[in-house]
Amino acid sequence: MIVAAMDGETDGISGMFETWGRFVHRRRKPILWLSLAVVLFFGGWGTGVFGGLTTAGGFDTPSSQSHKAATLLEDTFGRGEPDVVVLYEGAPADVATEAAVTLSLDELPKDKVATVATYWSTGFPQFVSEDKKSTYAVLTLSGETPQERTDQYAAIEPLLRDAGGLTVELGGPVAVEDAINTRISGDIGAVDAISLPILLVLLLVIFGGVVAASLPLVIGGIAILGSFTALHALTHLTDVSTFSISITTFLGLGLAIDYGLFMVWRFREELARADGDTETATVRTMNTAGRTVLVSGVTVATSLAGLLVFEQSFLRSMGMGGIGTVLVAMLAAVVVLPALMAVLGPRVDSRRTRRVGEPAEDSGQRWRRLADAVMRRPVLVALPIVALLLAVGSPFLRIAWGGVDTRVLPEGTESRVVAEALEHDFTGNTVNPIEVVARGADKGTARSYLAALTQVPGVTGGRITGVSGDVTRIQLTYAAKPYSDGARDIVERVRGVPGPGTTYVGGVSATLDDQLASLASRLPLLAGIVGTATFVLLFLAFGSVLLPVKAILMNLLSLTATFGAIVWIFQDGHFSGLLDFTVTGDISPSMPILMLALLFGISMDYEVFLLSRIREQYDLTEDNTLAVATGLQRTGSIITTAALLFVVVVGAFATSGISFMKLTGVGMVIAIAIDATVVRALLVPATMRLLGSANWWVPGPLVGIYRRYGIREEETPAPVPEPEPELEPV
Repeated sequence: MIVAAMDGETDGISGMFETWGRFVHRRRKPILWLSLAVVLFFGGWGTGVFGGLTTAGGFDTPSSQSHKAATLLEDTFGRGEPDVVVLYEGAPADVATEAAVTLSLDELPKDKVATVATYWSTGFPQFVSEDKKSTYAVLTLSGETPQERTDQYAAIEPLLRDAGGLTVELGGPVAVEDAINTRISGDIGAVDAISLPILLVLLLVIFGGVVAASLPLVIGGIAILGSFTALHALTHLTDVSTFSISITTFLGLGLAIDYGLFMVWRFREELARADGDTETATVRTMNTAGRTVLVSGVTVATSLAGLLVFEQSFLRSMGMGGIGTVLVAMLAAVVVLPALMAVLGPRVDSRRTRRVGEPAEDSGQRWRRLADAVMRRPVLVALPIVALLLAVGSPFLRIAWGGVDTRVLPEGTESRVVAEALEHDFTGNTVNPIEVVARGADKGTARSYLAALTQVPGVTGGRITGVSGDVTRIQLTYAAKPYSDGARDIVERVRGVPGPGTTYVGGVSATLDDQLASLASRLPLLAGIVGTATFVLLFLAFGSVLLPVKAILMNLLSLTATFGAIVWIFQDGHFSGLLDFTVTGDISPSMPILMLALLFGISMDYEVFLLSRIREQYDLTEDNTLAVATGLQRTGSIITTAALLFVVVVGAFATSGISFMKLTGVGMVIAIAIDATVVRALLVPATMRLLGSANWWVPGPLVGIYRRYGIREEETPAPVPEPEPELEPV
């Protein structure tokens, strides 16, 4: 049964758009004054988020064995990893070096530094470099929370650098986090400095008028401030990753400009149709573009909501912050923007720099001709594209998983230099050991357990490094690289050794192993939630059961190609010189999960834009081929334009000094480029031509649901241009 042939008016949700459009037009000034007050609040309170972010980590798995090991060790022995490492260039045997270091450390405030350890206070040889020319000190800071320790570090940093003329470099977890925070703050400033001027120029070219070009940027600014506010609110409820600032900034700015572009474009079209009647144009815009923006925003937010099923606070904070950001961008587009357009009316085209209409019309005809050409030979178009996208995605089959360490920072960053020096110059240092903690073991059973652990294939040595009550701490060394498959295999074998009492195995290799297991167990739930919600939303929007399935498959195909390209670039190291990042040979598993949620939502954004116009024309003509051609004719330019603007935004983040932020930015650019061109312009018309009238099929029991709850565009579309000559049979 074809939904378009159903008799009767659609009630319920659809009527709300017309009602809202009239309300916004009639109450436009109060709405704008109220919106201004909200934006001022966003700007005042929301920007306080930078002082409330608690951690740059959040990649561990709270229910895992490695997390339990770390918690038990910290509760029993204190924080095992130092907060700050101070590297001194000076021979430890030199009396002057000893005096300078000791004096500098003795002057540190006791209320800010809990413990200090040096070569002279411990006698441990691992504090001396192989060439005997440098040494280091480790500091544990006071403070219960990461933020408190960050504040203590900021207070003592100048004192640490004053060491009697010695060359001093600072590292350790707190220094690394400080470096990352500084980089991220700089990234946000770079986005503003790089992307906003380019966006303004492009919007001027697109709209041909200063006023119209400014409106999407206004919505983008509101979205950025709104994203800060959403994250600031979350900091009072849970730990929020520092990295969420960058993600939500480009997500909010990109989506807001997309929505603003789509709304302003449609408003100007409807204004011309209504002979300058602002109220009619506002109502029609809300009844069409407003509805599409709402569907798109809810779809993107639903996709990001899938991140909430994971245990890692990094992903959960990204999900919560992303949802808040998308909702702010969507509300700004359907509340603030129509009120602005209602106030401006025909003046939205004031200060035009070129005659509006002709270039867009020419462009539309080109898209129409492309759609007709694709639908004449849909099989010959679809098969090579699918094969190409799968081929591009094939490197993803050999992805190597890894963790996040100081190599995410640019080469030469001080805290990274210190970490590399500890690993390469201080060979007595135990780097990334497997940590085993046993509770309930006496001295004899602990030694027997250690002996059994050292016999595990791949383990090169081990020692008991701490005993407190019935808790024993054991460190194991191994030859494999910490994030390699071999290291994770060793962890699994160590966990298989029966231990006395209760035993937990931790360390970076175990943490990665637990993270992968947790992500894999929750991934089906993510797919189920996002897939089901997307299907329901698209069914309500377009009255079809096949179109949502097709849209999901298209998105997965686009994502496959993107992930393959990411492996080829960031794991294999292609273009590492051009993009300026350190090749680690692996990828953090949290990043593809984050990109999956982000890109699935954004790709569906363009699908909704395209299908909205196709559905609109199909309701008018009941001709599938004509509807597809006309839909692409009317949205091809706006989708590619929106994609270009989004690429400008995320492209600025591809310049980030944090490597996995750069990975996200580059991945977004690749995915958007593929989706807005190859997929929407070629693959979608080809598959819709092949499906024919089946595109609009819906089982009888669902007809009533769509009639009652469907969120359809009800405004009669503009007349459809005469179709091209009839297409050849498929």
